[in-house]
Amino acid sequence: MRTVALVGDGQMGLVLADALVTRGEKVKLWGPFPDAVEELAKTRISPRLPSFSLTREVEVCPDAATALTGADVVINAIPTQYIRSVWSGLSDHVQTGTPIACVAKGIEIGSLQCPTQVIQDVVGTTSEMCVLSGPTIATELAKHQPAAMVASSINASVAALVQDIFNVPWLRIYTHDDPLGVELAGATKNVIAIAAGICDGIELGDNAKSAMLARGLAEISRLGVAMGASVETFFGIAGVGDLATTCFSPHGRNRTCGERLGKGETLETIQETMGSVVEGVPTTKAVRELATKYGVEMPISEAVYQILYEGLPMRGAIDSLMSRDLKAENITH
Repeated sequence: MRTVALVGDGQMGLVLADALVTRGEKVKLWGPFPDAVEELAKTRISPRLPSFSLTREVEVCPDAATALTGADVVINAIPTQYIRSVWSGLSDHVQTGTPIACVAKGIEIGSLQCPTQVIQDVVGTTSEMCVLSGPTIATELAKHQPAAMVASSINASVAALVQDIFNVPWLRIYTHDDPLGVELAGATKNVIAIAAGICDGIELGDNAKSAMLARGLAEISRLGVAMGASVETFFGIAGVGDLATTCFSPHGRNRTCGERLGKGETLETIQETMGSVVEGVPTTKAVRELATKYGVEMPISEAVYQILYEGLPMRGAIDSLMSRDLKAENITH
């Protein structure tokens, strides 16, 4: 039995803790908000996933030191934009060389770093990092409905370790060796999912939405390749698999955000009432900066940015995309 510490008590933290216990691991879970952690310890129910009851086998820890001390593996489930601040208080409790897996999806504003890069910045270069990603709607995992993920690391033994600890009947984990591509795919697909939701909100139809997904995949692949990732990653589970789920699932926060925008709600209202972080909103800013930095044309992501931050009318954005110069279809153009 290995001891696994889960940092983050949101939806993914809860369902991953459930899987780890089923696998037979000793699980310690901690979250950054003391009141929420105390309530979870008492009731085993979180308002973030009210239909799910956390088994008593999971130890809900009142402080980070209790959760992290002696852990064989650490899993980060803190949302991207909060990783740096939360992990700044954790680094002293993580033993040198402890494998750290991360399920956050996004790009940090300012640094333009992926989640594992942010953690690496905070804890130093002594820990072995792994990205755990894929099409994983938490409400489905809570019901033990089947899903597939990739455990991606430049260290094959770390990827294999993460694969093994999540080897439960409803999860199929593949090892993978392109963590940069996996993290970029997980982050950028949220931007495209907002665009897909806008298609739903203004009732453009399935043809438009599917085209948005296909051309969105092309542009996020271009960015990934420009940054050194493998194009094949974007056509696998962590790429097109996650993109499809996020764009079409009614449970996807980013798609839902886009749909509500399309129906006329303001971004401020949506963020205040969503109940969970919509990672695609800040990531859109970061993706725009990365596209400029690497000289990559990303028209859909640019349109989402202008809708979110510059007040571009959605119909105007659609007209702009549809009136672009005619060209041959190519994944790199």
